[in-house]
Amino acid sequence: MFFYYMKSLLITGGAGFIGSHVVRRMVNNYPEYKIYNLDKLTYAGNLENLKDIEAKPNYEFIKGDIQDFDFVNKIFQDKNLDGVIHLAAESHVDRSITNPLEFVMTNVVGTVNLLNAAKNHWGIDLSDKRFYHVSTDEVYGALGEVGLFTEDTKYDPHSPYSASKASSDHFVRAYYDTYGLPVVISNCSNNYGSHHFPEKLIPLCIHNIKNNKPLPIYGDGKYTRDWLFVEDHARAIDDVFHKGKLGETYNIGGFNEWQNIDLVKLLCDVMDEKLGQEVGTSQKLITFVKDRPGHDLRYAIDASKIESELGWRPSVNFEQGLEKTVAWYLANDEWLNNVTSGNYQDYYSKQYQSS
Repeated sequence: MFFYYMKSLLITGGAGFIGSHVVRRMVNNYPEYKIYNLDKLTYAGNLENLKDIEAKPNYEFIKGDIQDFDFVNKIFQDKNLDGVIHLAAESHVDRSITNPLEFVMTNVVGTVNLLNAAKNHWGIDLSDKRFYHVSTDEVYGALGEVGLFTEDTKYDPHSPYSASKASSDHFVRAYYDTYGLPVVISNCSNNYGSHHFPEKLIPLCIHNIKNNKPLPIYGDGKYTRDWLFVEDHARAIDDVFHKGKLGETYNIGGFNEWQNIDLVKLLCDVMDEKLGQEVGTSQKLITFVKDRPGHDLRYAIDASKIESELGWRPSVNFEQGLEKTVAWYLANDEWLNNVTSGNYQDYYSKQYQSS
């Protein structure tokens, strides 16, 4: 039976941490849309993140690499896409310091491939088309003890990762100015929540506390970040995609600044309570390690534009979100064990390549 879908939407990087939350939201909230999830399934892409929606009739997974233009171009041709939400990216700062070219190829070349494919297939009739590029607050560089990043803050990236994302942002804007491609951009603060690959601070600490391993903290631990619950970010992406003004940028933040050391201490206390340990037990695992090069002191987002124009605000405070996050990880030992062991990478072959 043929079913007509109102929109055909490509989400890149949809098996990753933020991407999987966006895919789930779009599949569940818009059954009249056809959602295509394009992911290369690198170390951070995990289809187990989407087991709950993989059988939905309006969802389809496509394995592939945005660095391959012919492949990307064929997706636009075959799927008759109306929209793109582009999240696929190499995103770990430490890895970018070790291998910057990989970040250039995925984050810059991959983005330009998608832009060119959209330009080729959408032509001059751009009504009801939209290319949404999801970026990071790290493109703005670092703040001192006061001030906030606004949409007008000058770019000042300090790592190969943030430089690659800044470059991709510029290309997206250039395609709007040069070709009239219907684009929107958002720059978001640090995310936390379920399904986060355990190389990042919060899931790493949860995993290490469970296994009585050291909790590595860079430098003096006073680096400050603005933290946003990932489900609130997915809701913001939904709002920007559907209601954001073309050519505009929207900063998305949690109104929620924490120094790393204070965040980890709070997380330790939550974990002690959940594990039935004496409060203070997990804090003994905190270990200060050598700082990384080019480490930005502070990021903080002014999210007043998306609040005033689109009516979006975070739905939970940090303490509530952290409680939900810890509860999820403790209730999903199998997921965490599969990720840390590498066994999650077998899921694709079992689900999609069996005959």
